[in-house]
Amino acid sequence: MTTKKISGKIRSVYGQIVEVTWDESSVPQAGEILVAEDNIFLEVLYSGREYLSCINLSDSAGIARGLPVRIFESGLAVPVGDVVLGRIINMFGQAQDQKGNIPAKFFKPINKKDVLLEKVGGKQEILETGVKAIDFLSPFVRGGKIGFLGGAGVGKTILLTEIIYNVTKKHTGVAVFAGVGERVREGQELYQRLSESGVLAKTALIVGQMDENPVVRFRVGLAAAAVAEHFRDEEKKDVLFFLDNMFRYVQAGNEVGTLLGATPSEQGYQATLYSDIAALEDRLFSTTDAAITSIQTIFLPADDVEDAAVVAIMSFLDSIVVLSRTASQKGLYPSIDLTLTSGSSLSRNLMTPQHREILIEFQKLIELYNRLAHIVAIVGEQELSPADQTSYHRAKKVIYYLTQPFFTTEAQTGRPGVYVSITNTVSDVADILLGKLDKVADEKLLYIGTLNDIKE
Repeated sequence: MTTKKISGKIRSVYGQIVEVTWDESSVPQAGEILVAEDNIFLEVLYSGREYLSCINLSDSAGIARGLPVRIFESGLAVPVGDVVLGRIINMFGQAQDQKGNIPAKFFKPINKKDVLLEKVGGKQEILETGVKAIDFLSPFVRGGKIGFLGGAGVGKTILLTEIIYNVTKKHTGVAVFAGVGERVREGQELYQRLSESGVLAKTALIVGQMDENPVVRFRVGLAAAAVAEHFRDEEKKDVLFFLDNMFRYVQAGNEVGTLLGATPSEQGYQATLYSDIAALEDRLFSTTDAAITSIQTIFLPADDVEDAAVVAIMSFLDSIVVLSRTASQKGLYPSIDLTLTSGSSLSRNLMTPQHREILIEFQKLIELYNRLAHIVAIVGEQELSPADQTSYHRAKKVIYYLTQPFFTTEAQTGRPGVYVSITNTVSDVADILLGKLDKVADEKLLYIGTLNDIKE
């Protein structure tokens, strides 16, 4: 990125808000980026007669009154193309993996670039993940938006990492990962897992960790979207866009609003909550040439699905995978809530007729199971009728069958990971519901791949 020679000076600093005097006739406008000392970036918020009001995008250490500032011609832009695959960069396009600078020829501004309306669209089809519970209950749609909802410690990031591994390994295209407001340790673990699994070379990682400036965390998602858009629009490649964590993105926007003195709205969130989310979500779509399939983790504060930010995010999603603390406490992983998890692939008739029929039958059975489970917890299973006992155990077998050992947790669990196709999953669930495994102990179905593993 190049900078103009005209300059101003920092007049005052109030936390993240910086005032800059500007004597030149060409005064920077709102949204433009200034730089001081080559590593202090300021975004112009308001252009007044006497000074510019800016927000600091960098570490406040080293910023001082009197420092000269310059203006970037191209604004905030990130390197794009194959050179970012296998690399970690920040919002400014700087390498974070100690592998040297990114030898990029092309940069793309992180701000939204409109796509012609006639280019929006593309073929809709199921995107297989190899995770039984997801592929059976809420199959992903190519070009769709999927959310993993859950509180702290229920396995959102682990599930996301497994999806990255499975889908990137099996499908063509590239992956773009946006790390928004998560722990530095988690970013390092993800990088190591992707490297060990051999899929890092097809993945670009753009990060703004929990200890970063809130303005930086708020912009990281947009920077990652710019990288994904380049692959989709310029290189015509399908993109898997992973974001961890969408709630942290909203939280960062809320912090920015507080810095600017904005009046909060419902539950203390910024009044611009929906437009902030839309600024990112509306860039993740399919065109007639390629698709961006978005998979996002969403933290549930106090496990509250009705939190205002969570509800706002969910309104943009096609499929929802709810992670259950109850299942996690029982040791059932992935700890997916089989009742609340849902998707649009059923209503869009993208499933096969057999899959649709078996899923509807299972949904009826799991409702019965939840009612029977309360009775069993109080008076015991022996009080159920023979028919109810049969239904109870068949449902329990499916619940156990939908657990799965992951490739990304082999070192922790000691169980080799498995990839199971949708065809095998639907066929196995059908056999369980038909009673072909009634004589098999329920526990035999825990952490297997297909039913063939029991026979072996």
